[in-house]
Amino acid sequence: MKTVIVIVVVLVLLAVAVAAYLMSKRRTEERRQHAEHLRREADAKRTEVDLERRRAAEAEARAEVARAEAEQAEQRAAEARQGMHVEEARQEDVLRKADALDPDVNHRADGYQPGSTGSREG
Repeated sequence: MKTVIVIVVVLVLLAVAVAAYLMSKRRTEERRQHAEHLRREADAKRTEVDLERRRAAEAEARAEVARAEAEQAEQRAAEARQGMHVEEARQEDVLRKADALDPDVNHRADGYQPGSTGSREG
């Protein structure tokens, strides 16, 4: 009777070990299949990623062109401002000369503004 119990216990332990092995093998296969499925999904998305990469590169290239154009526009604006300042200075110089010649203008008065008629003596 003792031998039968030992045999039954050994068979039960063997059955548990086989079941554990089979479950482990099945889990491993499921994980392998899931990993393969994820790889296929990633491969399917690769073209989308490449397309987005190209779009990003194109947008960056357009931005670089826009930055260069903006720098050129800023340079032109700075040159125009400089030209404006030169012309304003020339105009003011002419007005100062005219005011200096005009006996009705006190060009040495406090608050004198070139070309203003408010500095006239009267």
